[in-house]
Amino acid sequence: MKIAVAGGTGTAGQYVVTAARDVGDEVTVLSRRTGVDVASGTGLARALEQVDAVIDVTNPGTLSARVATRFFTRSTARLLAAGAAAGVKHHVALSIVGIDGVEGGYYAGKLAHERAVEQSERVPYTIVRAAQFHEFPAQFLSRMPGPIAYLPTGLLRPVAAREVGEYLVRVAKREPAGRAADLVGPRDEVLADMARRYLRRAGKRQRVLELRMPGRVGRAFASGTLRGTDAALRARTDFATWLESPDSAAV
Repeated sequence: MKIAVAGGTGTAGQYVVTAARDVGDEVTVLSRRTGVDVASGTGLARALEQVDAVIDVTNPGTLSARVATRFFTRSTARLLAAGAAAGVKHHVALSIVGIDGVEGGYYAGKLAHERAVEQSERVPYTIVRAAQFHEFPAQFLSRMPGPIAYLPTGLLRPVAAREVGEYLVRVAKREPAGRAADLVGPRDEVLADMARRYLRRAGKRQRVLELRMPGRVGRAFASGTLRGTDAALRARTDFATWLESPDSAAV
């Protein structure tokens, strides 16, 4: 099977690429590093030649609802149009659990991403929602390099990005289903506590303060909505185990 991974050099994308190659699939990485720009469409047509499935794990790296929405709307339209022209049989898009009604920040962009996939009739699709990654606290901390980091009050059920990558490859090999079962981690975690544990494990000195964010995004974080539901599939690796793994050291 030939799989194209949009965002294949990112946090989740690298594990999608590894998982696909581990089971013998041919992989094409859609990334600016490989000369493909999904936002502009540059290089897409050639990159998708003879591709059976596209897995979209792109991330524009912004917290702006406007920027994220524009990126996902445009890039999804280009991916689906190029996929249809190339005869792609399955489009798999990664989204986030618990974001229904959270029309703010990055989550507004992910909801726009889902709508763009659902409204297209050009390529059969499956949307996969996963919980926030174990890598999430480190990503938050990277935006606050000073001695104090302010993190939102957040109750999550984080999952290893490696397991998300493996799950996406399994889904891509199935028939398109519209929506697949959600994937979440095995344990509830508090975001600020995760950040403190990550800093200790990494040998970094930074004080973490927890603040309740206003608005819909803040309420979603604090309420535990972003844990997903009990109907979700549970991954194997909890945060404590991940912290001791090579994947944590590589963040």
